[in-house]
Amino acid sequence: MRQTGEKGDNVFVLGLDEHNRAILDSLPRASDYRFHPLLDMDRLQGDTIDLPDLLDAARARLDAFDGTVDAIIGFWDFPVSTLVPILCSERGLPASSLRSVVTCEHKYWSRLEQAAVIDEVPAFAAIDFSARRPPNHLRYPLWLKPVKSFSSILAFRVTDDEQFRDALAQIREGSGRLGEPFEFVLDRVDLPEEVAAAGGSACLAEEEACGRQLTVEGYVWRGEPVVYGIVDSLTYPGTSCFLRYQYPSCVPQDVQEKLGDLSRRVIRRIGLDSVTFNIEYFWNDETGDIRLLEVNPRHSQSHARMLAHVDGAPNHEPLIRLALGREPELTHGAGEYAVAAKWFLRRFTDGIVRSVPTREDIARMEREIPGTTVKIAVKDGDHLSDLHGQDSYSYELAQVFVAGDDTEELRRTYERCVERLPFRIDDIPGDGEAECAQRTTH
Repeated sequence: MRQTGEKGDNVFVLGLDEHNRAILDSLPRASDYRFHPLLDMDRLQGDTIDLPDLLDAARARLDAFDGTVDAIIGFWDFPVSTLVPILCSERGLPASSLRSVVTCEHKYWSRLEQAAVIDEVPAFAAIDFSARRPPNHLRYPLWLKPVKSFSSILAFRVTDDEQFRDALAQIREGSGRLGEPFEFVLDRVDLPEEVAAAGGSACLAEEEACGRQLTVEGYVWRGEPVVYGIVDSLTYPGTSCFLRYQYPSCVPQDVQEKLGDLSRRVIRRIGLDSVTFNIEYFWNDETGDIRLLEVNPRHSQSHARMLAHVDGAPNHEPLIRLALGREPELTHGAGEYAVAAKWFLRRFTDGIVRSVPTREDIARMEREIPGTTVKIAVKDGDHLSDLHGQDSYSYELAQVFVAGDDTEELRRTYERCVERLPFRIDDIPGDGEAECAQRTTH
C-alpha cells in the first residue's frame, strides 16, 4: 500500500545525489513520482565495495518502507548497474536481466557478443597478467584496460612492449578494487567458457580506433531497441580526455542511420530489455570507418541536461517509465534551445586544491548567464591524484552545462562561465609547471 496521504509512484534511486535530484525534480511529470534515496554515494563508491553488504542494506531499506516499492533505478556504473537488476528481480519489478547487464559490464564478454553480429569492432584479446607482449594479431598502438572498469580508470594507451608491460603491471595492481567484487556478480551468472576463464580481474587489449567519438542514446521496450539521440564527444587536442559533449550530433544523417542500425543489432544480441542504454563509437570522417568502443546498460546522466535543453525532457524520463513498466514517450526539438553542451574543466598535472567556487560564485554565474549551471567535482584540500573516478591522464575540476543557438554561442558562453569560476590549486613540488585546463580550445 502507498504511504498515507501520498500520491504518485514510489521510485527508489540508488546513489541519489543533489545533481540528479534536481534533474528528477525538473521532469515534466515530476508530480507523478515520489523519489526516495537508496544507499548514498559515499557507500557505493567507497575504497572497498562489499556487494553482499550493499545488497543487505538496500533490502533492509526497501523492506522497512511503509508503502509500495514501484520502481528501483540508478544512473551509475558498477556496482549500481548490477544492484538494480538483482533488487528488481527479487521484487518482481521491471528491469533487464542480470546476465544481459553483466554481458555489457564485462568488457571482454561484450566484445565477443559485438563481434558476433557486426564487423565494426577493433581487434581485441583477453590478456594474461604474465604476458610480455600482445598476441601476434594485435598491432600497436593499443589500449589496455581491466575487463571491469569505468570512466577510463586504469585505461592506458601503449605503443611498444615496454609500455605494454608497465601498463599491465599498473592494471594488475589496481584492478582488484572493482574486479574482486565483480567476481561476486559473475558467480550469479552462467558464463561462456572463455569469459569464465578470463574472470573479473583480467585485462583487455584492443587496437586503437581513430576518429570522432559519438554516443548513441536509446532504450529497449519489449525487446525492441529504440534510438532517440546521438551526442558528439569532443576531446582536448592531442589527448583522449573529454573537452565537451554536444547535442544534437553534427555528423551526416547517413552516418547517424548507420550508427542506429549497428546499435539495434548489438542490443538485440546482448538481450537488454526494459532499460536505457548508451553505446560509444568512433567515426573516421576521412575513411568512413566506424568502430564500436563500449556498450553501457544505462543512459548517460551526463547527457540529461543537454536533452532537456533541446528536447524538453532529460533522458531520466524514459528510464523511469521503463522501470514502472510503461512505454517511454519522447519528443524532439521541444526544448528552449537548438544545441546544448556539457564542458569538462580539467587540469593535466597533479595539485592540491586550496579553494573552489563558492555557492555565491555559482549562483552569480547562473543568474548572469541564463541556461547555464555547473557541478564542481573537487573540494578544498583535495589532492587531485587521490581522487576516485578520474581518467589516467587528467583531473576533472568541474562540469559546466551551457545551451544556445549554435556551436559558436556554446563556446562563448563557456568562456564566460569559466571566467566566473575561481579555482586555486597549488602545484605538487617537483611535479613541473601546472597546466590548468581553464581553456576553451576545441
